[in-house]
Amino acid sequence: METREQIYRQLRELRDHLGAETGRYGEISDGEIVMVMSPVPQHGLTAKRIVRQLDAQLPEPLAAFGNTDTDDEHLGKLRIPDIVVVPEEAMDTTSPLDPREITLAVEIVSRSNPDNDYVKKVADYAAMGIPHYLIVDPRSGTARHLWAVVAKEGRPVYDNQVSYAYGEIIPIGDLRIGTSDLPLYSDGPGR
Repeated sequence: METREQIYRQLRELRDHLGAETGRYGEISDGEIVMVMSPVPQHGLTAKRIVRQLDAQLPEPLAAFGNTDTDDEHLGKLRIPDIVVVPEEAMDTTSPLDPREITLAVEIVSRSNPDNDYVKKVADYAAMGIPHYLIVDPRSGTARHLWAVVAKEGRPVYDNQVSYAYGEIIPIGDLRIGTSDLPLYSDGPGR
């Protein structure tokens, strides 16, 4: 019987091969490659405005980066957060980031698959030990900050969470993320 790590390595090879062929790289969770639709421009605008805010506040050597692989082979998980805050030197690699170096992961909810951000990534980021997770939802103009990973019923979970409405300031430690200039998704198809 194959171990979780062996299955993960096989999925990772397949994911990397498919990505090289198609230019689209999926995530890996629960023994599956998870493919997502390309984001709409408003998704990218939201990410850019958050990165600008974070970079203006982060003390060196921390910086905010977008769409970067992070993985935990032991857990069999590879995720691509929309934004991560890590020490800048952690980015000087061709391998996925070590999730233990990430202090904050931000996901901008897609219209096509919101459960991925609200359920699956909540579980995966807690399991990976990422201390702060921020979900920004342009569908509803809300955000949710989750933090304080603890063990409950034998698995890591976020012990605290606070929800916000666009227009409010989100405090995450010494950081403040303003939401008043974040766009809501306009009508139409897409992520």
